[in-house]
Amino acid sequence: MPVKSSQAVKSHQAVTRPGKQEANANGATAATAATAATITALTALLADSYTLYLKTQNFHWNVTGPMFTTLHTLFEVQYTDLALAVDEIAERVRALDAPVPGSFTEFAAVATVRESVGPVPARTMIEMLVADQASIARAARAVISAAEQSTDAASADLATRRLQQHEKNAWMLRSHLE
Repeated sequence: MPVKSSQAVKSHQAVTRPGKQEANANGATAATAATAATITALTALLADSYTLYLKTQNFHWNVTGPMFTTLHTLFEVQYTDLALAVDEIAERVRALDAPVPGSFTEFAAVATVRESVGPVPARTMIEMLVADQASIARAARAVISAAEQSTDAASADLATRRLQQHEKNAWMLRSHLE
């Protein structure tokens, strides 16, 4: 059985593992530009998802009014889903051999979703969450686009599943505004 050279192994890894870093002429490693774009898009999706997780949990704790029970339960379902999603997104970034941001400061620097501070009426909570779900849907589409450029089916699949969930969440929230 022939033994593969280390360069052949590195080339094979670059083809079979989209996030695997390739050696340059100096022996240093760097992610391909396409993979770097996927990592950047995943990091933005992570930051938005984590911020929305916190915001939705805040609203779950603080919602009041005639729709209390319905919204309290809906918000819990949505923030529980987001808790699982942030872990999956972060682990995908790590699978692509990139570090994962893990602080509010790092998330705030790239997130388009903004936190909510202070009391907010229930209807405003819903309106804010509808807009945030749309922001995350856009972030998921950006991941899909970047992942398709780097033929990274796993990241595209993750983002497609997140897109479907956020579109569904927005629909459920909008139904409370009619």
